[in-house]
Amino acid sequence: MTKVLVLLANGFEEIEATTIVDVLRRAELDVTTAALEVVNVRGAHGITLLADCELREVQDKPFEAVILPGGMPGSRNLRDDARVIDLLQRQAHQDKYLGAICAAPIALEAAGVLTGKRATSYPGHPLPSAQVSESRVVVDGKLVTSRGPGTALEFSLEWVKILVGVEKAEKLRQDMIAR
Repeated sequence: MTKVLVLLANGFEEIEATTIVDVLRRAELDVTTAALEVVNVRGAHGITLLADCELREVQDKPFEAVILPGGMPGSRNLRDDARVIDLLQRQAHQDKYLGAICAAPIALEAAGVLTGKRATSYPGHPLPSAQVSESRVVVDGKLVTSRGPGTALEFSLEWVKILVGVEKAEKLRQDMIAR
């Protein structure tokens, strides 16, 4: 079963994190949520989620995809954590999937994995090494980025399409009555 890691930092965007995890688990992917510190992680809007584990427990384990929800200050917390940067760099070096939504692409920028890649992010978060797009979801090879909370479902369904297939993504779209 395909293993996916979703990182949760204090100040994460709740809509993005819960949508990503929910949709990928509906697609029967093996999703692990990992907190940067303690497993009780407080979102940007005061909602606390219980992560499956702490990052230190899984940072050296293999994952087909590592996905970063955005939000503030969550995205800065991801960007400023040396373990996250190392994980993102290793993931890119091993030609595995990376994804980020909203402001979280700033962590990808800090890791140096956007050079020459097409990417998008929440407005006002520059990605100087990337070819920036204003599309809602951007896929460039094994890199997937998206704009913000309003694009979380599209972003998540794109991951299902990539990791499981078009048929499963379309079935989930229909089952959830999504556009």
